[in-house]
Amino acid sequence: MFSFETEAYKKGFSCVAGVDEAGRGPLAGPVVAAAVIFPSPHTSFLEKMPADLNEVDDSKKLSPRKRETLYNQIILSALSYGIGIVSEKTIDQTNILKAATMAMQKAVLSLNPIPDYLLIDGITPLDIKIEQNLIIKGDSRSFSIAAASILAKVTRDHIMDEMHLLYPHYGFNKHKGYSTRLHLEKIIEFGTCPIHRKSFKGVREVL
Repeated sequence: MFSFETEAYKKGFSCVAGVDEAGRGPLAGPVVAAAVIFPSPHTSFLEKMPADLNEVDDSKKLSPRKRETLYNQIILSALSYGIGIVSEKTIDQTNILKAATMAMQKAVLSLNPIPDYLLIDGITPLDIKIEQNLIIKGDSRSFSIAAASILAKVTRDHIMDEMHLLYPHYGFNKHKGYSTRLHLEKIIEFGTCPIHRKSFKGVREVL
């Protein structure tokens, strides 16, 4: 899981960040991205790394409880981490791909220090003057990207839990805005609420 990071440091880069996002598919809520910098694998970081971090993986493969545990460990162990959030309104005004890219750029630019090399999950580069390595299924292949995927997913889940308190009819605490049968039934029953993505199939038909 550290091969991409190791390769980047061997090339002479001094600060490598993993970047990923969560929430492209849901019918409601924002898209959230995270960027995270860990110490170089060439340091004593791997020797001192908390045992829990050995379980860092693509957030989709982890249980909610495990993600929460790893979320806390990642924040404690990282040199820096950043979160980028782009609202459902912006998603509707642009499109989900642009919104996800915007969220990732926000996450990167909130890091301190700003990295000189990015490991990004997927195939879409960021419009930012930093060297980038786009990695398909990077959240399963790079430790830094996997950690970013966990931060993004947990942050977004927390947001949707808060939205459940505002709009309890929809069950956002259960499905986090994804197009489950329950969610689709609730949209038909109650109509939409302010955080629904009005341009998405499953919502626009009701409108």
